[in-house]
Amino acid sequence: MVVGVIRIDLRLFDIHSLKQKRSQVKRLLQRMRSKFPISIAETGHLDLLQRTIFGASMAAGTEAIIQSVFKNLEDEIYLSGMVEIIELDIEYLHYGDDIR
Repeated sequence: MVVGVIRIDLRLFDIHSLKQKRSQVKRLLQRMRSKFPISIAETGHLDLLQRTIFGASMAAGTEAIIQSVFKNLEDEIYLSGMVEIIELDIEYLHYGDDIR
């Protein structure tokens, strides 16, 4: 079993209040949850107007499956036109047959 974790640092466009930011972030998170088999949440830059960090995770049988989903997630965020991706960090945790 492999667990993949991705951290996505984002810049939001045309945000003028925290209320507006929360609305846009909520919309984007719901969109990602409905399209991909991941757990995702806003995990950073909570009080900054035009920045946010998303954290997402996924478990699968192989790293290749997770890589594919994370690449599609990145593409979907980019194509949303709502944000700019500043930085991506991905980590994989492998749990093999030697665990008893």
